[in-house]
Amino acid sequence: MRTLSPEDKTIGQDNYHEAIGFTRREFLQGVIAAGAVSGAGLGAMYFGYEKFADPVRVGVIGTGDEGSVLIGGCTPEYVQVTAIADIRPYSIYRAFHGDWTTPTRPGLIKQYKYANEDEAKKNVKVYDASNGGIEALLNDDSIEAIIIALPLHLHAPIAIQAMMKGKHVLTEKLMAHNVAQCKVMARLSKDMKSPSGQSLYLATGHQRHYSVLYDNAVHLLKWGVLGQLHHIRAQWHRGNLPGNDSWQPPLVGGDSDGKTDKIKADYEKYVKELDKAKNPAEIEQLKRKIAQQEAWMKDVVDAARFGYVEKAMGNRTISAMEELVRWRLFDRTSAGLMGELGSHQLDASTIFCSALRKDGKKARPLTVHAVGGRHIFLPDRDADDHVYCMYEFPGPEYDERFDIGYKLPGGAKGLPGYEQDPNKKVVVTYSSINGNTYGGYGEVVLGTKGTLILEKEQDVFLYSKGDTGAAAGVKAAGSGYALDTQASGGTSAPVSKAAASGGPVSRGYTEEIEHWAYCIRNNSPENKPRCYPEVAMADAVIALTTNVALRKSARGEAGYIRFEDAWFDVDSDATPDGSSVAEELQRLKDYKIPT
Repeated sequence: MRTLSPEDKTIGQDNYHEAIGFTRREFLQGVIAAGAVSGAGLGAMYFGYEKFADPVRVGVIGTGDEGSVLIGGCTPEYVQVTAIADIRPYSIYRAFHGDWTTPTRPGLIKQYKYANEDEAKKNVKVYDASNGGIEALLNDDSIEAIIIALPLHLHAPIAIQAMMKGKHVLTEKLMAHNVAQCKVMARLSKDMKSPSGQSLYLATGHQRHYSVLYDNAVHLLKWGVLGQLHHIRAQWHRGNLPGNDSWQPPLVGGDSDGKTDKIKADYEKYVKELDKAKNPAEIEQLKRKIAQQEAWMKDVVDAARFGYVEKAMGNRTISAMEELVRWRLFDRTSAGLMGELGSHQLDASTIFCSALRKDGKKARPLTVHAVGGRHIFLPDRDADDHVYCMYEFPGPEYDERFDIGYKLPGGAKGLPGYEQDPNKKVVVTYSSINGNTYGGYGEVVLGTKGTLILEKEQDVFLYSKGDTGAAAGVKAAGSGYALDTQASGGTSAPVSKAAASGGPVSRGYTEEIEHWAYCIRNNSPENKPRCYPEVAMADAVIALTTNVALRKSARGEAGYIRFEDAWFDVDSDATPDGSSVAEELQRLKDYKIPT
């Protein structure tokens, strides 16, 4: 271990030993060496609770891309998926069989070790267009809790209906489509009870609250390893281009970008390869590819029956089915880049800023300045493809009574004699773009003593001082579960090393579902999900307020907004986006699920 500098010693010898992750690192390495966990996630072993004798009986509503990932985060020791609901046959297929293109969607058969689909369906009830769908699942009294992974505009309606049926809810992010819906959800979650009289738990899937990587990063900030935090740079850059856009998946029946033709060509190629294949593993993989392609080609839905709408956009018509499949592109069903991507990164930034607070409250931004637009894509969407944002967060020494616009009673300004400083702010910059993947996605946290870099929720670098050049050293190893901050050279070397786990670091899905289940089984005021309604609502307020700033900028106005405390207050009816709590309360309670 390197010798402490005078600056290091200001945090104390004992604290420094804890700050470098010694105890935590040894714990993690010991757990991994013992084979107690896999790369899928540390989960309960890390957060400290035992396996259940009676796993929580869960229904998953929405088993598409994100729903299939969440199924992969359901561990049989804590959660028993007893039902699924979806209107798309292809999504139901993947719910059971997974997706051969990615290990993060293993499917129920593999996840619960069923012999085949027939055995799986003896244990997992399927609710679809033929038997009442979502409404029938919610009426199933054997189901205790619901995971919602539907398009954003359906989060609040289905969550409210589920809670009114006495079921616990974990919904994907964002919490809801507008701020008023978030407030209605938060208020009702306090009043509703389960059939046994327990308080209901409403959680939202901002999984960084459960990531072991981010948990360690928070401890480094609290221990003062980075010194005074003054800037966070976050980004999510993607290579999407017209004709190659992940938010425009192919449509059965054809589309203008040729994706359907490619799927059909791939299918024919796999069939020919299967005729020639002799290796058993290759044969099995080709059969899986062919079966998945065949399931996709049967993915025909009367989307209009379930509330999706046809619309004119640019020089063509967007069908109801296209709105269903490509829902992220449209204002009616999505919140664009800020809702789908930016909310994760601003959540990470608030986690870091919150780590510095002594009152335990979630940090809130003071201001946002945002610009963006549709710079690459044709008018086949509402969503921007580029956004650039700057936020001011209060630092630990910041006092709002010094800030511009704050007035004391009687009209006086300022507050003589206070030690806090109005300049002690943390500036967070965020960009999400299409057309170029440089930098990928992640966060860079800059302090006066060091720099912490988190990449793709998997890798971590920790640099002393600010030299992060190539000469400074090598990338952190593999999984990134723990931070080993022992210096291996000069003060500019990256001083992070990950505990080898034999697999990729968990992104937190397993941990968030296990902890939600833990709270359900240990129902008490002391236990609540880390991303409980007030926390999730704050993330939604930040993302949705940024969208308001982006719309102002698009109109030629200054895309600048100062956040108001009332927007973050569950009991206040104030909202930044013009949504009405009274109107949403009535609409959501009266909502009729299409069948």
